Amino acid sequence: MTSGSMTTKPMAVPEFAVLGHPNEGKSSVVSTLTEDDQIRVSPVPGETTVCRTYTVTMDGRDIIRFVDTPGFQVPRQTLAWFRAYEGDPHRILEQFVLTHKSDPFFADECELFAPVAGGAGIIYVVNGSRPVREDDLAEMEILRLTGRPRMAVINSKNSEKDYTREWRREFRKHFNAIRIFNSNTANFHERISMLESLTSIDQEWEPILKQVVRAFTQEWEKRNRLTCAYITHAIEKSLVFSISRTVDDMADPVLARENLSKTYREKVREIETSLFHHIRSLFKHQVYEVSLPGYSVLQHDLFAQQTWELLGLTGKQLAAAGAVLGGTMGIVADTAAHGLSFGLFTAIGGILGAGSAVMGGRRMARRNLAGIRLGGDRIRVGPNENLQFLYILLDRALIYYSHIIKRPHGRRDMGKPPAGQDDPIAKLGFSARMTPAQRRICVRYFRAVTGRRLIRDKKAELAFAVLVQTLLEEIAKQTIT
Repeated sequence: MTSGSMTTKPMAVPEFAVLGHPNEGKSSVVSTLTEDDQIRVSPVPGETTVCRTYTVTMDGRDIIRFVDTPGFQVPRQTLAWFRAYEGDPHRILEQFVLTHKSDPFFADECELFAPVAGGAGIIYVVNGSRPVREDDLAEMEILRLTGRPRMAVINSKNSEKDYTREWRREFRKHFNAIRIFNSNTANFHERISMLESLTSIDQEWEPILKQVVRAFTQEWEKRNRLTCAYITHAIEKSLVFSISRTVDDMADPVLARENLSKTYREKVREIETSLFHHIRSLFKHQVYEVSLPGYSVLQHDLFAQQTWELLGLTGKQLAAAGAVLGGTMGIVADTAAHGLSFGLFTAIGGILGAGSAVMGGRRMARRNLAGIRLGGDRIRVGPNENLQFLYILLDRALIYYSHIIKRPHGRRDMGKPPAGQDDPIAKLGFSARMTPAQRRICVRYFRAVTGRRLIRDKKAELAFAVLVQTLLEEIAKQTIT
């Protein structure tokens, strides 16, 4: 290595070594920054013993690298050596590693200094829920003496105690930039904000880091466009899906209908499961199989009583939407379950099929075998003509999306339920909060997709896609703290 390797000029792909004391959350920060939930995150100090490099890749191109490092072990003794060093200051890290590479006492320090000696910038992570200690001051001074571009990150691991002000006071003496970044709560936008902060740590690094920020922003926009496409495709596929089967003259028609209805529901669930998988993959949740929090309404089945109670439109909103539909289709708008117990729905749901989903008792009786059409020796279930079904599907997709984008990759627990989830009556989805104009877009889309017209209303379908995209953007903005 030559002295030139210690200049502040960044690598072709910018690289940052994430340093700090053991058990400060370094691995969790790296996991969140790189969207890699395969990185081992443990509450046990000293889990990371060797440097591991993680590269963020977008469209087949390496964008930025982060190096997870072991924690400092003997910072005061290391600082004593740094202060006594009288050689070329640009080679201080290289000389430290050469001098102590065979000394087990400084093994961790030699390991964590290696990427910095190779030209990496520094992200120094501390736990903001504890006070500053003498070892921390020694570590800060060591990093200042390296002369490398560096940022200090306060990763608060305990909301009950906060020593942020004390940390900030010390950081101002040693670092080019300071950032609060909680790896257990940070979302995509906060990752971008942190990268934007990195652009200020050294003027020579600014151009390439701005390119990194631009790549992240474009990636976010691309993911949302794809999410919108996946959602609209899955909803249309669910709304038009039907299944038919030949019934033998000797077969029990009631049992045949029950079995066909069960198959129908399974197939629609598969469409939703595939949608969720696509969304999860878009946002790089690979190991994390989205074991949804116990409080999530998505814990309930798509066709379960609780789902239809908690999602979709209210009875009043649905009546207004049904009026827009007009004609015979308006008859299925009454899905508030007035006069109909869900016990009855469960008992007859298999016979009546998906098209009957939770309609009012009197209107259900008038329709008779709603959603099932008999034709000679064949029976068919679907497509679902219940307008509320559209809002249920949309709500579940948006809730899942919201959960995924709020879930940091470095987080390993399920979290606490958000405020407002205790009311068993209140609608928890997004559709009930839509404006009347937005609900009219949904109604026109429903009519375009489920209608019998030879020429599809492409404008209605495009308007619905734009609405979905708008809702995704609104949800994303809500994650910015």
